[in-house]
Amino acid sequence: MTYAGVAGCGLSYAVVAIMGPQSSGKSTLLNLLFGTNFREMDAFRGRSQTTKGIWMARCVGVEPCTVVMDLEGTDGRERGEDDTAFEKQSSLFALAISDIVLINMWCHDIGREQAANKPLLKTVFQVQVTALPSFEEKEEQFREQVQQLRQRFANSIAPGGLAGDRRGVVPASGFLFSSQQIWKIIRENKDLDLPAHKVMVATVRCDEIANERFGCLTSDAEWLDLENDVQAGSVLSFGKKLGSIVEVHMEEYDKEAVYFDEAVRKSKRQLLESRILNLVQPAFQKNLSHLRTKALEKFKTGLNQSLESGKGFAASVRETTESSLSEFNQGCADSVIKQADWDYSKILEKVRRDIEDHALSVRESKLTELTNHAKEKLRKALVEPVESLFDAAGQTTWASIESLYKRETQAILPEVFKALSGFEMGSEFSEEMVSKLRDYGQSIVENKAKEEASKILMHMKERFTVVFSHDKDSMPRTWTGKEDVRAIAKEARSAALKLLSVLAVIRWDDKPDRIENILISKLLDGSVASKSSSASSGDPLASTSWEEVHPKHTLITPAQCKSVWKQFQSETEFTITQAVSTQV
Repeated sequence: MTYAGVAGCGLSYAVVAIMGPQSSGKSTLLNLLFGTNFREMDAFRGRSQTTKGIWMARCVGVEPCTVVMDLEGTDGRERGEDDTAFEKQSSLFALAISDIVLINMWCHDIGREQAANKPLLKTVFQVQVTALPSFEEKEEQFREQVQQLRQRFANSIAPGGLAGDRRGVVPASGFLFSSQQIWKIIRENKDLDLPAHKVMVATVRCDEIANERFGCLTSDAEWLDLENDVQAGSVLSFGKKLGSIVEVHMEEYDKEAVYFDEAVRKSKRQLLESRILNLVQPAFQKNLSHLRTKALEKFKTGLNQSLESGKGFAASVRETTESSLSEFNQGCADSVIKQADWDYSKILEKVRRDIEDHALSVRESKLTELTNHAKEKLRKALVEPVESLFDAAGQTTWASIESLYKRETQAILPEVFKALSGFEMGSEFSEEMVSKLRDYGQSIVENKAKEEASKILMHMKERFTVVFSHDKDSMPRTWTGKEDVRAIAKEARSAALKLLSVLAVIRWDDKPDRIENILISKLLDGSVASKSSSASSGDPLASTSWEEVHPKHTLITPAQCKSVWKQFQSETEFTITQAVSTQV
């Protein structure tokens, strides 16, 4: 059927069958009437069976496309006992699939009611009788009238034509399968239900057409190129390109299946469309994945550029987020095809989270950078001045340190507030950050105090040396014998003891304490020299904490002060003795 060009005719075709007695000239009539080339009887060899079985051919020069069936004679003797069975089967087959049936009969049978089977024919067909002269006796006249009869087959399926009122036509592409199934049913002597048969043919053919279209899509060069391209990166106008490919194959299905049963056709169309969408959806998802990556990269680049231009962080995030999501949304919209109701809301949420996570990461990084910058600036402003104040420790050391701390902390806040304003974090966050900066400033002072306290013996000895070896004008002292070495030594030790008092505890509240008085009374006045006194339970230096001082603010405990003082006395005694000896 495909080779003869019938399969592509849709519904625009007709089937003509001829039946009649053996050797009645059926094949000759068809050949002259339709230009076919069926085998004809050789009269010189006697009358015998020429056409065996059922033969089919396409007519030449007749529109619409006309398929002719040449049936074996109905009264042949060659088949023997099977003759009647095959005669009935082939006749039923011709009646089932033909639009027009030619019954070639002898002229003397026309008037016989039963021999001509007119009652049955009138029930099934619109009966028309045409008389033709004898081919053997009047061949030229026969040919002329056959040509006149041929004209009646032109436009046979148009309204008013020989088959103008036909119903339930099987599309040409399904004719072969339909004929095979009908013949199978007839041979198996089953009931022939033509409406159900029509649905069955439509089901099989629409399945075949759908499978053919799906196979064509999987090998479609345009689709394969698009599939390869989307693996490498996002494809511009992806939805338009993919939709066009899908539409081409769906239209081909519609074109081939248009004449089959509507319900079956639509059902198979939906299945085909579902298969195609399942095939191409991974490419759609891959394209969205590339768009997701692209959107995040656009956000990262845009955010960096915006921040470098000096724009506030929050404003930069808002503008860049809006721009990136807008481009992503447009890309998703361009990726969707009209044949599918694909939802990309989930990946849109993933992109939002990607952007939010990156923005949060950058914000934390920028805030950390801001905090570290402020801390470093505060550290530089405090470390050396605090160290100098400890070196010159005296009555006002801690008050000076606290004043320095407040001044430098306050000086850095305007810069911090200005930088924080771009983050739009709210007053609560700003207050929290300021609080952390204040705590950091205190930790700098406290750590420095702990560092200096850990070297208290060295500092005391240095203080002692400065006071003992230099006069009030800071000039090196010369021992002439007139100086009171012991008095000078006591003054120097007193200065060292005051340094011990300053570094014994951390003082933030500027609250007066008795530490210096206790140290002077118990250490400088010589109370520690008495073993009985040091062993006394009432000794304030026989303790690990200072009265009314929090343990975390204690740098040197009373007991440690006592121990340090003893070592200090021991190590400075030689210097004093040496000075006394020079006076002798």
